[in-house]
Amino acid sequence: MAKPPKQYRTMDARPSAESLIKPGELVDLVEVTPLTLTDRRIYNQLLENAWDAIDKPVTHVIAKSALRGSHNSNDRVGESIERLMSAIVKVQVEWDGEPAIERVQLLGGSVEGLRKDGMLEYEIPPRLRRIIGNSTIFARLQREVMFALSSKYALTLYEMVQKRGNLRWKSSEKFTLEALRGILGVPKGKLTSWSNLRMRAIEPAVAEVSELSDYVVEVAPVKTGRSVTHVEIRWWRKDGAGQGAAERALQFASTGRRVRAQERVEQVVPAAPTAPSLKPRPARIAGAPLKTETYETARLRHPGYDIYFVESEWRAWAEDKGEAKDPDRAFLAFFKKFAEANPI
Repeated sequence: MAKPPKQYRTMDARPSAESLIKPGELVDLVEVTPLTLTDRRIYNQLLENAWDAIDKPVTHVIAKSALRGSHNSNDRVGESIERLMSAIVKVQVEWDGEPAIERVQLLGGSVEGLRKDGMLEYEIPPRLRRIIGNSTIFARLQREVMFALSSKYALTLYEMVQKRGNLRWKSSEKFTLEALRGILGVPKGKLTSWSNLRMRAIEPAVAEVSELSDYVVEVAPVKTGRSVTHVEIRWWRKDGAGQGAAERALQFASTGRRVRAQERVEQVVPAAPTAPSLKPRPARIAGAPLKTETYETARLRHPGYDIYFVESEWRAWAEDKGEAKDPDRAFLAFFKKFAEANPI
């Protein structure tokens, strides 16, 4: 009797110069302890660095400079490592043939060299090693896209689509609203209404992923009675022209990252008013548009926020306060306070 074909394991997939591998179980996980965009990027890099022996009880070493990105300080790396070590997540697994939830830590113990050019030693916890070793579904993440996306919601949506994009008979999936909040990592008590979740998290994420990745994405609400209780995520691969447009958009996004790294966001002027990273201003917003560089400055200072939604909030707040002497400066000041009061 012929032996059944060997099942392809996630560990059999190999990272490349352009892409890295993330086990599917770590894509659709639910954060009990919220993480930031930087935390998620660094964690993906730690997984990639450990990949050749990620399911073995060994320690892994990586240069801190590889995790810093465009920042000169190691402070952010250390803070991310501490959050990842204390982070607990819920992972969907099978236990005795039945669906189950396994709670695990994302990162084990670590040792950080104090020199600026030092190394970081870290461990993958035993339960997580077992989950990764048994994984058979994964997402292949393009490195350039991962670093171009400007919010953790966009990065998570991108990972979700990359995990599912190559499924032959599937191009959509339905989630309860609560399940999607959990996977996206929305903090408890934040974005509790569908309208806020849609405008503050989902719409900006869909726009970025559709612009920068190989897929066009839609997130459609599904109602039970009069309330939105589920969403359906749909995706389809772009044609050659669409992929070319994504490559050009990535180049523009890289320019934006360099500007942020140099901390020159006060006078940012995009290449053209119709640059792909700046959506057209909706006609529904009252009042004369602000300067183009004001919108771009707001986008770079507060990545992940819908700048036009915040503008509409600002105009509603300022409606009975008289005309501002400098509307652009007033808007940016309002945006700063809004972001502090409503963190993503």
